[in-house]
Amino acid sequence: MRLIDLSSAIDASSAEPDPVVHKVLTPREGAEHMCAEMRKHFGVDFDPHELPDGEFLSLDRLSLTSHTGTHVDAPSHYGSRTTYGDGTPRHIDSMPLDWFFRPGMVLDLTDAGTGVIDVARIEKEFARIGRRPDPMDIVLLHTGADARAGTPEYFTRFAGLDGPATRLLLDLGVRVIGTDAFSLDAPFGDIIDRYRRTGDRSVLWPAHMVGREREYCQIERLANLGELPAPYGFRVACFPIRIAGAGAGWTRAVALIDD
Repeated sequence: MRLIDLSSAIDASSAEPDPVVHKVLTPREGAEHMCAEMRKHFGVDFDPHELPDGEFLSLDRLSLTSHTGTHVDAPSHYGSRTTYGDGTPRHIDSMPLDWFFRPGMVLDLTDAGTGVIDVARIEKEFARIGRRPDPMDIVLLHTGADARAGTPEYFTRFAGLDGPATRLLLDLGVRVIGTDAFSLDAPFGDIIDRYRRTGDRSVLWPAHMVGREREYCQIERLANLGELPAPYGFRVACFPIRIAGAGAGWTRAVALIDD
């Protein structure tokens, strides 16, 4: 079995709308921290100099959003109410695990440019591939946006689904849709420009808004989709981190290919 990493790193040195703060306690600082905590919580005195090289364990502290790096959006990210079920969307820690280990299909949309991907473009790709996704398949959108990851352009130059294209995938039984772009929707500037020109509220983050009427999850900020050897015939593992009550959770998404 071959594994392909489909995840982008969480990197404090990269451009981010919400900056990542990453502070590291060195092994020496970790020893001092451990001894102070033992004294404070357990009444135990211990001299860090008794440890090899006066070191214990390093410790990383991070401040970031759950939408940094490769992550899975939960239904509760799309709004506080739904028109399905009991009207209350589920958080990421309540989603069924079997959604996130499924056969995958990757759609080559690298010619899409910046803006929206419509039903016609999705149908054209299905025709090229020669099949549609089966129910519960994980569909991945290869837009090529990950080539700009770590730069400001990553957040302004990419393509996202419009409402009808999102509904098409959900009508086929897909429950997890992934993209290598910053968002499953088009860039903020593109959305607002089209809204100001048309006055049509349906262009406002339609892929996310569909999540208020249909239960599904998005994987955003994937990477390396171009390394997948075929449009299908692989599995995707993308289990989200179980953050209680959260609208998203990070994932180390991986493609599994039987050689």
